[in-house]
Amino acid sequence: MRLGGPIFGPAETPEQWLAEVKKEGYTAAYAPGAVQKGPLDRATCKAYEDAARAAGVVIAEVGAWSNPISSDAEERRKAMELCQQRLALADALGARCCVNITGSRGSKWDGPNADNLTQETFDMIVECTRAIVDAVKPTRTFYALETMPWALPDSADSYVALLKAIDRKSCAVHLDPVNLVNCPSRYYDTAALIRDCFAKLGPQIKSCHAKDILMSKNLTVHLDEVPPGQGGLDYKTYLRELNRLDPDVPLMLEHMKDAETYRAAAAHIRAVAAAEEVTVR
Repeated sequence: MRLGGPIFGPAETPEQWLAEVKKEGYTAAYAPGAVQKGPLDRATCKAYEDAARAAGVVIAEVGAWSNPISSDAEERRKAMELCQQRLALADALGARCCVNITGSRGSKWDGPNADNLTQETFDMIVECTRAIVDAVKPTRTFYALETMPWALPDSADSYVALLKAIDRKSCAVHLDPVNLVNCPSRYYDTAALIRDCFAKLGPQIKSCHAKDILMSKNLTVHLDEVPPGQGGLDYKTYLRELNRLDPDVPLMLEHMKDAETYRAAAAHIRAVAAAEEVTVR
């Protein structure tokens, strides 16, 4: 597997971008911000892609963070446009995937809502995902749905069901196991949760996120994201399962407060990998 994460220095040219990626010791990177400004520029995308390939860096994912199932028609329209634009960008860059959540029926684009887990919403997700993929027809990348605690897909089984219903070869999997830990039974056995995901989704996983989760003693159930190594996620199992996949699958650090926290998290993951005799590039 490849380890990657955000960068913090200038990245307005391929050379600057890769210097920052290498500075952090990463072999996978988020799509450079410079190509996400304005209309799609294929020449600039090719320059970044070629430079990344020459440096041995994989472009892991392009984010399309938006709510294509919003209850607000205008928000929904803008989200669909953004998803299509970012999927086209991912294809032009040769990124492994374009990733988004499925969205929410509530007022917060990524928040909980009673309607998120209904059959009606399932059908909406199928329809809008097909529309995104069919509008772009990517040939080098995949549109992937990130797992979530209170929206579909919220389990390996619901992901399998969605992929079957969407029925598009260019729709694949983005795995964030922390986002699936939404109750004590999952928190106390993340190894089983992780193994279930890889058993059912493994070959379709194009990119993964790395963070951790901690359950406090506050009533009732209180779960917080924390950096890797500070919570209950079984990283031994996570890394062993990832090691069975394509060696280019990226594990991307996210949602940490500063560069030093990211560096400590990367060091923790590398230490666990070394102890488990798992290769992390």
